[in-house]
Amino acid sequence: MKRYRNWIIALFISATAGAVALQSGLAPSSADITGSPSITSTATIAVTDTPTTTPTDEPCSYTWAYQDAPELTAKIESALRELNPEVTIRVQAFGENCVHSDGSATFLAKETDLYIRTSVITLTDEEAFGNWMAQVLPIIVKIPENEFPGGYGFVEFRFEKNDSESIFIKVQIQSYFNTEVQTKSGVELFRLFYNKP
Repeated sequence: MKRYRNWIIALFISATAGAVALQSGLAPSSADITGSPSITSTATIAVTDTPTTTPTDEPCSYTWAYQDAPELTAKIESALRELNPEVTIRVQAFGENCVHSDGSATFLAKETDLYIRTSVITLTDEEAFGNWMAQVLPIIVKIPENEFPGGYGFVEFRFEKNDSESIFIKVQIQSYFNTEVQTKSGVELFRLFYNKP
């Protein structure tokens, strides 16, 4: 019984000493353990033009990030403008910045998303909207997934009547590989993905 009590007292003293060390800053910091401090910053960081998915061995702080994909934008925009010269498109990789201790960052893409805007006269022509989607999606999936930094993400279709009136439809690109989805067009395709607010 006496030994048991001594063990409890020894554990209590060790725990108390550890807590005091942490509060007084005597405990080793992450810089002492890893050799370089961990940096967390919300400052704007310059990143390279080409997204990469190669992680580094150097410790870093992760923040959500986006990066434009200009080459892929130009490729898809060229194809879509043959269908509609007034369409606008933005292709953007989504992922994380690995922010290093020197302030530089490495972008790690998780997926690439497309934002396609089309001007329309009315927001009620579901048949035309679905047919536009049925023309666009096959063009996108013909591009190999390895050309999309981080892989396929989604296509957001925006049908815009004016600055304050529009409809958004988000389609996960992988879902279009379903043969049942590929057979649909017009109202049927539109309603498959449209979530009315």
